Amino acid sequence: MKKEQFDITGMTCSACSARIEKSVSKLSGIQEVSVNLLKNSMVASYDESVLNTPEIVRAVEKAGYGAFPKVPAQDKNKPRGRAAVPEVSTAQAEYKQMKQRLLLSALFTIPLFYISMGHMMGWPLPGGLLGMENAMSFAFTQFLFLVPVVFINFKYYRMGFKTLFHGSPNMDSLIAIGSGAAIVYGIYAIYKIGIGLGHGDMAMVHSFTMDLYFESAGMILTLITFGKTLEARAKGKTSDAITKLMNLAPKTATVERDGQEIQVPIEEVCLGDTLIVKSGESVPVDGVVVEGFSAVDESALTGESIPAEKHVGDKVIGATINKSGYFKMQATKVGDDTTLAQIVRLVDEATSSKAPIAKLADKVSGIFVPIVITIALVAIVGWLLAGYGFEFALSIGISILVISCPCALGLATPTAIMVGTGKGATNGILIKSAEALETAHNVDTVVLDKTGTITQGTPAVTNILCGNGIRQKDLMQVAASLEKLSEHPLADAIVSEAEKNGLAFLPVSDYKQIPGEGIIGRINGQLCLAGNRRLMASNGISDGDLLKLGEAMAVDGKTPLFFARAGQLIGVIAVADIVKPTSSQAVKELSAMGIEVVMLTGDNAKTAEAIRHQVGVDRVVAEVFPQDKEKEIRRLQGMGKKVAMVGDGINDAPALARADVGIAIGAGTDVAIESADIVLMKSDLLDVSTAIQLSKLVIRNIKQNLFWAFIYNIIGIPIAAGLFYLSFSLKLNPMIGAFAMSFSSVFVVSNALRLRWFKAKHETYVNPIVDKESSRHEIRKEERKMEKVLNIEGMVCSNCVKHVHKALMEIPGIQEAVVELESKTAQVQLSQAVSDEVLKAAIEDAGYELVSLQ
Repeated sequence: MKKEQFDITGMTCSACSARIEKSVSKLSGIQEVSVNLLKNSMVASYDESVLNTPEIVRAVEKAGYGAFPKVPAQDKNKPRGRAAVPEVSTAQAEYKQMKQRLLLSALFTIPLFYISMGHMMGWPLPGGLLGMENAMSFAFTQFLFLVPVVFINFKYYRMGFKTLFHGSPNMDSLIAIGSGAAIVYGIYAIYKIGIGLGHGDMAMVHSFTMDLYFESAGMILTLITFGKTLEARAKGKTSDAITKLMNLAPKTATVERDGQEIQVPIEEVCLGDTLIVKSGESVPVDGVVVEGFSAVDESALTGESIPAEKHVGDKVIGATINKSGYFKMQATKVGDDTTLAQIVRLVDEATSSKAPIAKLADKVSGIFVPIVITIALVAIVGWLLAGYGFEFALSIGISILVISCPCALGLATPTAIMVGTGKGATNGILIKSAEALETAHNVDTVVLDKTGTITQGTPAVTNILCGNGIRQKDLMQVAASLEKLSEHPLADAIVSEAEKNGLAFLPVSDYKQIPGEGIIGRINGQLCLAGNRRLMASNGISDGDLLKLGEAMAVDGKTPLFFARAGQLIGVIAVADIVKPTSSQAVKELSAMGIEVVMLTGDNAKTAEAIRHQVGVDRVVAEVFPQDKEKEIRRLQGMGKKVAMVGDGINDAPALARADVGIAIGAGTDVAIESADIVLMKSDLLDVSTAIQLSKLVIRNIKQNLFWAFIYNIIGIPIAAGLFYLSFSLKLNPMIGAFAMSFSSVFVVSNALRLRWFKAKHETYVNPIVDKESSRHEIRKEERKMEKVLNIEGMVCSNCVKHVHKALMEIPGIQEAVVELESKTAQVQLSQAVSDEVLKAAIEDAGYELVSLQ
């Protein structure tokens, strides 16, 4: 099955898109076809063994339109490099063309209107155009001013009559028939004026001089063009988000080759190239940092406002901006494989797809124009039979034709979808299809994977409890020195914690691993142990209070590691896969929206229950296999639930595919992302709430657009048909009808543009459990003997924090020190009295100033 995109020409309203869809759908081998009026594009999925591209093109041409296979990002004349960024977008080109047409039309329409209305308004006119004796010059002058207007806007006639003769009339057909009828009648009136003048019948001359309709035809064409110009301008704004994304792609890159720095076009960057990125420059392609350090602004792609620190080994994304520092990187993805290119592709596909809600408008549009033409003919005949003049009846018919344009119907859905998906992309939420965007607003159950979704996905130190007289620095140094030799995942968490605090590793001898218990080794000649409670018990080591505290941590889903030295228990370090900072808030927001939140995990029930208690999910299903996750989704759907599944791993792919809406965490695997309908670039669960909020707002906007598009025609057509003329003398002038029709489309597009101001609403929830656990160095209140807060001047970065922390921890009697850069403070916990002078001296020796002490 092949999926191909086409550029479509000649479409002007939803009747056009409906006609093309109908024509292509009849082809044998077509599985699915979707035409987007806003983007003038079509996406067709078809069986290559039955159907080919030329046949699809011929089907579109047979319907009266043009079709061209979409040019790929890189063609034969372009080396593989980056996604194509058009110099001028289609929307911009259309707006420029429409603006030129409008200015030229107005240049001739204004004097036409002035001449036609001047004698009634008392405006000064040349004497040769006044009086019945000059009726012929008066009429012919108007005709001459109208000719350029018709020529400038001849596209309406060409496309209108072409589609009419193909049996698929569209908006242009209504305009062509309406204004064309006015012109033909005006020419007829000129002949009647000539006849009247030749026969001296001044009554006939006066009658037809008053009913020329040239100004109506000119004004209709100009006002329609005015509306189309505003529409083109507004339509250009709907793709702003996508255009901005595309324009992020840098044009050049600095490559290191043969020891030299060379600047090359981005298309020439190859996999494995070493690239240099200086401060203020854009990252050329996706890659890995191999040298240097930097803070990279990824907000344009992920929506994350805070620059991310990048060290050696960290991934960097193309088109992000290096805010500070200098680094070298190795290219791992180039061209259409880069994250930016994939985002642009996903957003483009989403805006080309069609939401189920659009089907109603499509069905109406397919039969709307023929019905309008029929209504106009019936109205003309009806008023003639009622005894009214031909001029009156013709005016009614023209008004019906020009006010009934179905443009607004065709634009109601795609404009909102395009603005909504574009806004999602700028917030780091990639929505792959219009259907996913629509389905998300009905979600009533969200199923969350635990590891990597609710939690960070990697173990980290959560608690450090020291034995009597033991400093935290000494405990961590012994623990990290032993664990550095271990290959256990929990060991990495302790080693990483020690490295963060700048602790040195001590030499270990007689190192030995004891399966199922832990490790043993000698540090400074003393026998040291690291492991579980069984290891401590088998070596006769006990400390009732610390052991109980350690076991209490296990109840909370953490893994306590006990450490002993020279036969004495010196402390407990708890390690766990900690909950992400925003997970609890995200769960509460979903619950506040009336959504049931379920957690699925392969972990044991005790750990799962601890996480449930922390974040507040409604229900937990623990110890499940990947296929069980998919079964749980099916079970919920069988209960009539609309289910969204959020996950990040390969084992989540079946469940993501089964769910009504699959949501992948952006930091997850490619398989999970491919299986999902929505991708969260920031890996933040709060974005699940944001995506659902955006979906609800987009669907509400589409419903508003469809309502106004329908109600506009429901009200406008009866007034134009003269149904209120007998009772209220209410009759619609064709010029006013053209003006109103133009603004119906502008109104719908403008309403969709309001989505550009979408901002997610996130409440702040206080969760004492999470707040408590978020500190890695929790100290129980009953163990605190003394606390002091130091206000320090001179700290400007994270390295300063490390220096101050190290200086304080080297002071005997300090059990804990928490240094904060933002508040410029250090909070220290003392196990014994430490004088203020000692604290001050330590701070000053480190190169900083102690301002005050509490």
